[in-house]
Amino acid sequence: MTSPIKFTRRAALAGLSVKAERPIAGGFVFESENAGHAIRDRRMPLPAGPPQKKHTVIVGGGIGGLSAGWWLRRQGFTDFVLLEMESSAGGNSRSGGNDVSRYPWAAHYVPVPNKESVYVRELFTELGLLVDGEWDERWLCHTPRERLFLHGRWQDGIEPELGLTAEDHRQFRAFAGRIAELRATRQFTIPMAIGAPAQSPLDTLSFKDWLRRNGFTSPYLHWLVDYSTRDDFGAAASETSAWAGIHYFAAREAEENGPLTWPEGNGWIASRLIGKLAGHIQTGEPAIHIAKAGVKWRVHTPKRTWEADRVIYAAPAYLLPYLDPTVPPVREMQWSPWLVANLTLDRLPAEKGLEPAWDNVIYGSPSLGYVVATHQSVRTHIDKTVWTYYYALAGRDPKTARHELLSTDWGTWRERILDDLSRAHKDIRACVSRIDIFRNGHAMVRPSPGFLSNPARLGWVRGRERFHYASADASGFSLFEEAQYRGILAAGKA
Repeated sequence: MTSPIKFTRRAALAGLSVKAERPIAGGFVFESENAGHAIRDRRMPLPAGPPQKKHTVIVGGGIGGLSAGWWLRRQGFTDFVLLEMESSAGGNSRSGGNDVSRYPWAAHYVPVPNKESVYVRELFTELGLLVDGEWDERWLCHTPRERLFLHGRWQDGIEPELGLTAEDHRQFRAFAGRIAELRATRQFTIPMAIGAPAQSPLDTLSFKDWLRRNGFTSPYLHWLVDYSTRDDFGAAASETSAWAGIHYFAAREAEENGPLTWPEGNGWIASRLIGKLAGHIQTGEPAIHIAKAGVKWRVHTPKRTWEADRVIYAAPAYLLPYLDPTVPPVREMQWSPWLVANLTLDRLPAEKGLEPAWDNVIYGSPSLGYVVATHQSVRTHIDKTVWTYYYALAGRDPKTARHELLSTDWGTWRERILDDLSRAHKDIRACVSRIDIFRNGHAMVRPSPGFLSNPARLGWVRGRERFHYASADASGFSLFEEAQYRGILAAGKA
């Protein structure tokens, strides 16, 4: 079936597997939850000594914070510092690498931006991705882009086609038509602030309920919708606002020639932003306490105190009440736990059906599948590669899922990953030599029903006196475009 809608994806221990045919090395990476819990519990003492002064302090070095810094520099403003807890900035756009390839640790692509995403286009022009209105073909995803393992074989594209009934096909066409109508209303845009209403009837029910009310009952369509919300929001369709779920499908053009991607994913962008902010970024320096000091703000870290006229807060919104006791706890919104694993393969597994694609999804899997880091390579023969595997712990209470994520040992996660991939690759254990795992307990905010008019979110949008939010949490979507937009808005106010 040819669909009128394009479904495109939107995060030094060694051991022997019980079932493995070979040793598989690996371990956990970025294990910083202890430091995060120490900040949460206010166990870190405040520093002594006089404060260092800057006009603006940016808290958080993800895309929101980096974009704020980039915009300040672009306007000729240099009196600022960016504080990052981790040893490197980038947030969900961090990347890694080995002797086989660079690879992402979370965000791995950016769709070709719509015309409304003017700031993304400006940045990409500056980075040489957009030249005289044409996109650099080296970074447009090579074909084949997507495939789905369904009924024992691979098919082209992520929209299910094999084994569907005539009624299934009819519902897919009807769904695409309904999305086209909603797209035409222009309330679903990127950045979302351009078109989003203050409130919407679509935001009062879940996406799954909206499907049922509109007569969409096809299990294949429900799977695709659920996969999409898990992929973008870390939440099942039953946990996602219908407005947010529709936004996933209606916010972009029906057809686009992207996405833009790199072996290291969005780490390619982050590294260039970091380079532009050399001298401004202080890594390994988390904010542990933020407070007003007259008309100034004081941001305390374990190392020192910064005094600023303005604060740009680009860290996750749920953290702020632990840093500033005057801010009430965020109880109305939730953050999704995620697992990302990078698997090093010494040889490619046997295939059944289509050749490997950039994005590879297994129907019915609890995971989101994997992307291939070497897909953009122009080499004619590739024997070794790295797969980046994504798994959102959706469909359950986030707190319970977070505990499972953090309490499960590496060996158990290794076996779960290999068992899952063996659905499509029976010989996967003979191919993998290493599995490194990143556990992100609060990967992204969930746009649950009611998020549009949620008082906490609206407060983040408004900001406070001389205190400006630069997090995609204010949008409800953990997208590159949204984080960049919020960062630039905050920089403009500062």
